[in-house]
Amino acid sequence: MPVEFLGIAATNDGSETTPRSGAAFDKEYTLRLARAHEDHGWDRVLFAYGSGSPDPAPAAAYVASRLDRLQILLAHRPNVSYPTFAAKTFATLDQISEGRLTVHFITGGNDHEQGREGDTLTKDERYARTREYIRIVKKIWTTHEPFDHEGEHYRFHDFVSDVFPVQRPRPGVSFGGSSPAAYAAGGAEADIYCLWGEPLARTAEQIEAVKAAARAAGRTDVPRIQVAFRPIIAPTEELAWEKAHRTVGAIRERRAAGLVRHHRTGAPENTGSQRLIAIAEAGERYDRALWTPTAAATGGAGNSNALVGTPETVAQALLDYYDLGVDILSARGYDLLDDAIDFGRYVIPLVREEVAKRDAERAARGAGVLAAVRG
Repeated sequence: MPVEFLGIAATNDGSETTPRSGAAFDKEYTLRLARAHEDHGWDRVLFAYGSGSPDPAPAAAYVASRLDRLQILLAHRPNVSYPTFAAKTFATLDQISEGRLTVHFITGGNDHEQGREGDTLTKDERYARTREYIRIVKKIWTTHEPFDHEGEHYRFHDFVSDVFPVQRPRPGVSFGGSSPAAYAAGGAEADIYCLWGEPLARTAEQIEAVKAAARAAGRTDVPRIQVAFRPIIAPTEELAWEKAHRTVGAIRERRAAGLVRHHRTGAPENTGSQRLIAIAEAGERYDRALWTPTAAATGGAGNSNALVGTPETVAQALLDYYDLGVDILSARGYDLLDDAIDFGRYVIPLVREEVAKRDAERAARGAGVLAAVRG
């Protein structure tokens, strides 16, 4: 099966290790980073969402109107707009990008962060709302006659959009989470299910949970699986590990000094971060190259487990996840621009070459079996 690579479409050059050098929305840097991804073999980039961050939708439109191939993954929280409005925004962006949009729906795993924009629902209520929201957006994208909706969280009458996506029947829907409620919602509605990088055995368990949820929802297909990592690469193993320890040291120093924006205190509320912390407490190194101190240093904040090593080592580690059934690999460095270029130059070609080889071998075996049956 084909493999895809997802990078980050940051709107400034700040990261966990370095302060940003300009405004929160640095237009030139945003385009430069996106172009670096397009020029170095990446398939799409994520425009993330934060309560006080620049709005990702116009930032995505800005990039999409200036690049020709790079696909867009737009993060969206259902609490920030009504689904009728959001569906039109997404359809317009799909028109601007000429069919390159996927939407990543975020339920929200932290009550304080959700409350910053007036969202007071409980976690389970948020998942129920997200599921209803996705269904409404899908219907708006594909329905050309006015319709009514009377749901638990949304009610409207006689609505029909006058703008529709380029993609038929609709753009893809991406979703993430590690709780039973997340599996149920995403298993039912998602085209792509997103996981944070965990050890291989635990990732395999999560993939099976997603598949089970899809079956329980009556689906005959299953979501594609995406897994996210923070690769730390260098020409030699020794240099890679030196770089890894410098990186985690910089993360700790900035957090200790209170220099990390939106610093979170206390134990995380979301299951995904709780899992990352538990994995880090159980050990620093797993499988071929997974390293947990970066996750521990951030308190399990988001995509934070690293893959450390030479490009060859990191590529083989990614292929281990591909062999589990992961076909979308998300990666983000700490020097956003330079790491995106290096990963694109030195890791992506190795993974693509090996995937093509495995696909060819699989096709050859399939042709041999078919010939034997016919013979």
